[in-house]
Amino acid sequence: MHRIQGRSVIADTRSHLLLIPSYNTGPKLLETVGDARRHWQPVWVVIDGSTDGSAEALQQQVAGDPHVRVIALPCNQGKGAAVLHGLHEAAAAGFTHVLTMDADGQHPAALIADFMALSRANPDAVVFGQPVFDASAPLVRVYGRKLSNGLANLQTLWRGIGDSLFGFRVYPIAPLRDIMQAQRWMRHFDFEPEAAVRLCWRGVRPLRLSAPVKYFSPADGGVSHFNYLRDNTRLVCMNVRLLLEFMVRLPVLLVATVGRILFRSSPH
Repeated sequence: MHRIQGRSVIADTRSHLLLIPSYNTGPKLLETVGDARRHWQPVWVVIDGSTDGSAEALQQQVAGDPHVRVIALPCNQGKGAAVLHGLHEAAAAGFTHVLTMDADGQHPAALIADFMALSRANPDAVVFGQPVFDASAPLVRVYGRKLSNGLANLQTLWRGIGDSLFGFRVYPIAPLRDIMQAQRWMRHFDFEPEAAVRLCWRGVRPLRLSAPVKYFSPADGGVSHFNYLRDNTRLVCMNVRLLLEFMVRLPVLLVATVGRILFRSSPH
């Protein structure tokens, strides 16, 4: 695992964009964008049909800031759909990579520049955040993701995803957009784990960086739209689909895995 010491850097780049999807995240959105803006530019926010006034508050806060763009979708379509909309816009503007960051303040803005630096040094790779949980993390979420991570690692033959659900990542735009456009799925909370698996299947090299995670209580402004019945059902259906496809892909995946092992063991 790659580890880079965190530091505060504002870096203007024409290749790497910070992309924040948001749906009804209230005042936390303003805090998140403010923190992100201090560590990177440009920052784009995709408002996924929010009805809580956060879009209007953000537009007022960033009015006149050339490094922050707010894209407002007319109705709620899901996190994956919001990211895909941002990918289309970013590609049209000439960007090649996006770092996705949650709008609820859980992801560490101080590490944005580190993730971007690793991606710029390895533009062919996807940089996965490896979450470091503290005592604020709900145990049901911590243990629940262990199952999801185990399935994702199996489906990729332990290629190196690490955590399949953590959304603090730097994606190369072209392969991710191609994958998402090729199917009807990956439009909601199933976006992150399926993106991780399918990018590995496509041959995109995974890298990892550790990142602390904060869970905020409702009293501290914490917001979660995860519905345990609806979204866990969606994740179960996703894993059934991926496991079935994994069985079909298994011979090719085994050959690719053996090839990587032989390449690493051969003298250079």
